[in-house]
Amino acid sequence: MPAPMRRSPSTERRFEMFRNFGKRTETAGAGETVVPLWPEAGGEAAAAETEANEESLKLTAFLELKSRMHEAVIDRLNLSVIDKVEPEELRREVAALVSDVLAEENNPLRADEFRRLVDELIDEVLGLGPLEPLLADPGINDILVNGHKTVFVERSGVLEQTGVRFRDEKHLLRIIDKVVSRVGRRVDESNPWVDARLEDGSRVNAIIRPCAIDGPSLSIRKFARDPLTMEKLVAGNALNGRAAAFLQALVEARANILISGGTGSGKTTMLNAISAGIDPRSRIVTIEDAAELQLQQAHVVRLETRPPNPSGTGAVSQRDLVRNALRMRPDRIIVGEVRGAETFDMLQAMNTGHDGSMTTVHANSARDALGRIEQMVSMMGMELPLAAIRAQIASGLQIIVQLARLSDGQRRVMSISELTGLEGEVITMQDIFVFRRMGKTEDGGIAGEFIPTGIRPQCAALLAAAGVAMDPALFLPEES
Repeated sequence: MPAPMRRSPSTERRFEMFRNFGKRTETAGAGETVVPLWPEAGGEAAAAETEANEESLKLTAFLELKSRMHEAVIDRLNLSVIDKVEPEELRREVAALVSDVLAEENNPLRADEFRRLVDELIDEVLGLGPLEPLLADPGINDILVNGHKTVFVERSGVLEQTGVRFRDEKHLLRIIDKVVSRVGRRVDESNPWVDARLEDGSRVNAIIRPCAIDGPSLSIRKFARDPLTMEKLVAGNALNGRAAAFLQALVEARANILISGGTGSGKTTMLNAISAGIDPRSRIVTIEDAAELQLQQAHVVRLETRPPNPSGTGAVSQRDLVRNALRMRPDRIIVGEVRGAETFDMLQAMNTGHDGSMTTVHANSARDALGRIEQMVSMMGMELPLAAIRAQIASGLQIIVQLARLSDGQRRVMSISELTGLEGEVITMQDIFVFRRMGKTEDGGIAGEFIPTGIRPQCAALLAAAGVAMDPALFLPEES
């Protein structure tokens, strides 16, 4: 029989350690500290979790109560005349109805809870329910609903989650249907996404199942009740006074302007601000997918596209409206955003006597904007030579205003560029004003300045012919 194998002293110590491992206790000896591998949940963390659960249960109970009250209000109030009732009288009627129902259920509420319930019921009946406080907050720019439990808002370019929520998916769908039905549109399984607008012009997009996997999504781009003017944009450092004066002069001289930028960069805001310089005696025709422009002139005709009806007919495209606008004796045509074949008709209008026209396009730079215009003209279906398309662009457009939303959330004009013609088959441009980045500030913002490049624009002759006086020093860099 073989002799048992002997272990070395070091191996024996390791075996002894593992044999005693399960017998160890968390009693610390002199000079020792025991750190548990899995600390028990407790203290502040457990209290915070308990408090969060209680708040969630309270909110759920409140939403269920509001749902029952809303059904009672719908059953007992005459909704056909509700728009004619004075707000205070409506509040008294709703408060009395809520008191009766609560008494029947033997469910008393504190005074502040009662007022909140009445306010939210009125918002449900007359407005957009839980979204009404967000719509009334002037500091919010965007409202983003990701399913019925999650609502984000954007303040000063920064997204933050709110405590607002809907009772269930059906509640959110009812609010979406209320928005889109007001502008004669629909959203259902056969047409699961839709563009619409609120009464104040705020832009709305909604998408539902089956395309929205996690439930309906609603995006609202709010418009300020007081439209941003060029003076306010200068005060907000979107551009400087020199560039603003140059843009106003271009509008007065009836230059054709293309505003380019990414999503949320402020294209429509800039178009509204620039259009304020149009002669109030001009007849302006605006064409949009969803009416957003807020022109201040009196003589404005607003046209809006129409989606197909449930049978798939009756659609009216932007191209149809651009063609029709040419027969309406317009002094200026403003297209909210070009996305397809209507680009060709817009260029034709710019080249056939409709000076002073304006539009916007999605692009990341002025040069990219020209490329996108070329692509959209080719979507028309006609085999036009690229040289002919570029000749139309170079002849029709004079100015490209490039916008961007920077990493700090600020929207700024990045460049104002002038189209100077063709060299061979290449459209030539020159920057008149540019935004020069200079690093970051202490609070994480983008530091920089908007400066002239020192190039005198070729359109100075156009400005002079229109009787618009521009000081040549406007285009010279400031001496440091």
